Amino acid sequence: MSKDPETIRKTLLERKRELEALTQIATGDGAPVALDQQSVGRLSRMDAMQRQAMSQEQERRRAGELLRIARALQRLDEGEYGVCVECGEDISANRLAADPAAHLCIACARLGER
Repeated sequence: MSKDPETIRKTLLERKRELEALTQIATGDGAPVALDQQSVGRLSRMDAMQRQAMSQEQERRRAGELLRIARALQRLDEGEYGVCVECGEDISANRLAADPAAHLCIACARLGER
């Protein structure tokens, strides 16, 4: 990934637009499942509940990624982009290429997994 701030900003904003579009498309998928046993069979209800749970989880993940993007844009504005928020070391270019919103270097990310 380029170190050019405008290229980074463009990449982050493009991903943000993609996520927002997905959220618009998915609106309503997480709506409560009707439990009227007369109109819907048990297996259909279970299937609908599973789809609802999956939709809600996808929305939760999109919201988390949107937050990470917003924070990355803020770090970019402050001149802190590409620096680990935990240890202050530079985040590798490969890591930023894979995840432009990364806020931890690989070492700190691994420590956080434990």
